[in-house]
Amino acid sequence: MTLPLFFFYLFSAIVVASAIMVISSRNPVHSVLFLILAFVNAAGIFMLAGAEFLALILIVVYVGAVAVLFLFVVMMLDVDFAELRSGILQYAPIGFVVGIILLLELLLVAGSAYLAPDTAAGGVLPIDGGVENTRALGQVLYTNYIYLFQACGLVLLVAMIGAIVLTLRHKPNVKRQDIAAQVARTKATGVEIVKVESGKGL
Repeated sequence: MTLPLFFFYLFSAIVVASAIMVISSRNPVHSVLFLILAFVNAAGIFMLAGAEFLALILIVVYVGAVAVLFLFVVMMLDVDFAELRSGILQYAPIGFVVGIILLLELLLVAGSAYLAPDTAAGGVLPIDGGVENTRALGQVLYTNYIYLFQACGLVLLVAMIGAIVLTLRHKPNVKRQDIAAQVARTKATGVEIVKVESGKGL
């Protein structure tokens, strides 16, 4: 067994074990930590495959931002996870149906390589050996898939706005800044001249 193959099996085993622990751990903080471990080992698999840019992006974006954000949110919010899990059985049939559909799709994708091997090869773009990995990825992403890339950005923008709208709570006794009212102020509304008699202060 060669050294790269050994590390591939090592990283793969840790990724699978970490993914199982993410969904089976009772403590949500432990689940996020196992998720970070799965991301780091997945980055190692990307490094073995020669996709250094994707490996570093996985570390910087997912581990450095998303997973840490999940960890802080879980630790700061006082969420009763026992109450959330109490009604999980009523969603089990729907989850089972969705899982079966995803399994069938994965089997169809995996079986297409044996049923029609020319189909997968027809969609592969030619690789230029003289171009770096990062530059080749950028050229493909911003030329062949630029519209899909922009569509993904719009979907993420809509999701971010939706999350803000759903979680925004207006409190009645909080003073807020009204920019329009401030800009529309005049001398008559902004200045009040008071004539104070001599010897009688405010």
